[in-house]
Amino acid sequence: MSFITDIMKTAEQVFIEFLKENNLSMTPQRKIIVETFLETEGHFSAERLCGLVKGKASEIGQATIYRTLKLLVDSGLAESIEVGDGSALYEHSYGHDHHDHLICVHCNRKIEIYDDAIEKRQEEVASELGFKLTRHRMYLFGICPECAGQES
Repeated sequence: MSFITDIMKTAEQVFIEFLKENNLSMTPQRKIIVETFLETEGHFSAERLCGLVKGKASEIGQATIYRTLKLLVDSGLAESIEVGDGSALYEHSYGHDHHDHLICVHCNRKIEIYDDAIEKRQEEVASELGFKLTRHRMYLFGICPECAGQES
């Protein structure tokens, strides 16, 4: 078995347990949506996920896809990234290393970043305030080098 397959099975099991805890079941439609989500890497919109799911099973409705995407977020398998214009992108959060984001306000480019000093400082600030961190997200909005070059 490949590493990706192992993560997918583990992620699917996490989702199934989440559904059971919430008195829901893994329907065939949810299974296709979850598998498609787990196969899709990077940052993507709900609309893109809809297109991918409908490419596999055209009978699955958009509302079912959106509801399942919300369940994926609630279960901890997905993370929603607010990109600042009222829209959201999604990415895997389970089985992937923590990272933060730089987001261009012009072209919506997303750059994943990780900095030990920033991570350490966030923990220090939380500790100084008596706050126990369980997780965090950091988005830095600005203008990417390509868009900055177009402004000159």
